[in-house]
Amino acid sequence: MKMIRVKFVVISLLFVLALPVHAKAYKIATLAPDGTQWMTLMRAASERIAKQTNNRVKLKFYPGGIMGNENSVIRKMKIGQLHGAALTSSALKRIDTDNYIYSLPLTFQSYDEMTHLRSKMDDEMIARLKKKGYIAFKIAGAGFSYILSKERISGVEDLKQQKVWIPPDDIMAQTMLDTAGVSPVSLPLTDVLTGLQTGLISTVGAPPSFAIALQWHTKVKYLVDVPLFFSYGAFVFSERAFKKMSKDDQAVVQKEMIVTFDKLGKINWENNRKAKVALNKQGIVFVKPNATEMAGLNKLAKDVVKKLVKQGKLRQSEVTKVNNILKKYRK
Repeated sequence: MKMIRVKFVVISLLFVLALPVHAKAYKIATLAPDGTQWMTLMRAASERIAKQTNNRVKLKFYPGGIMGNENSVIRKMKIGQLHGAALTSSALKRIDTDNYIYSLPLTFQSYDEMTHLRSKMDDEMIARLKKKGYIAFKIAGAGFSYILSKERISGVEDLKQQKVWIPPDDIMAQTMLDTAGVSPVSLPLTDVLTGLQTGLISTVGAPPSFAIALQWHTKVKYLVDVPLFFSYGAFVFSERAFKKMSKDDQAVVQKEMIVTFDKLGKINWENNRKAKVALNKQGIVFVKPNATEMAGLNKLAKDVVKKLVKQGKLRQSEVTKVNNILKKYRK
């Protein structure tokens, strides 16, 4: 009888030792709807992370904005209700305004050009986020945003006649429209489709694939065929939550998220190329501004940058750095 008890204790001990230690479900929020490629790839990464860490690190996702808008998500990360998030460029810019450097309007012209610039500056963006208490692993490009509208737009004067949507607290978009003399309509991402349906808004700015995924393209007729600005996103952990993992587990999370967001970035570029073709085939009219209209748009973009520098929301040194990198690359 004594021998049986000893065997039972040994087996129980072995069972306990085999269990993952410090197992934790990390709560991750995102605006990305379930079923999108963002969610599919992030869930696949989560499964690999759980397997490689013996379930010590599990990612529990809250997709589709169910944890609130990105302001709410950032606030919940600060107080520990959430441990991480997949954030859009608008949210990343609210964490650190230097991140507006990738959203300089009408500045970037091609995928290759943007790829070259990012090879020089992505690491700086990731380092700035860390100084603010957020661990990011990789910036994923979402593509160039374009103006899509119910009515034809080809220049600044046309824009003044529209009800233009901007995300809440988007300093760049707000400044651009203020400078153009446009009173924008601020709505959370989840309300944009309804806004287009009801006529509350008539114009949006978004990457083509994004507009299709959220069905915005069904409510517009025109696309201004000029890259407005670069959109991007990143997966971030609060530094406090990330540091609770062992060094080995941190390395696993970092490796898998770099692979995932590198893949996402490449997929996004290709999806946007295909989405532009699809929009054209579906009858969306692509509008090319003439030389005079383009000059007006470029002047607006330069005035916006000057205003943001003067207000202290952009550093002139960062703007100069971007322009120098682009100038050298174009030569």
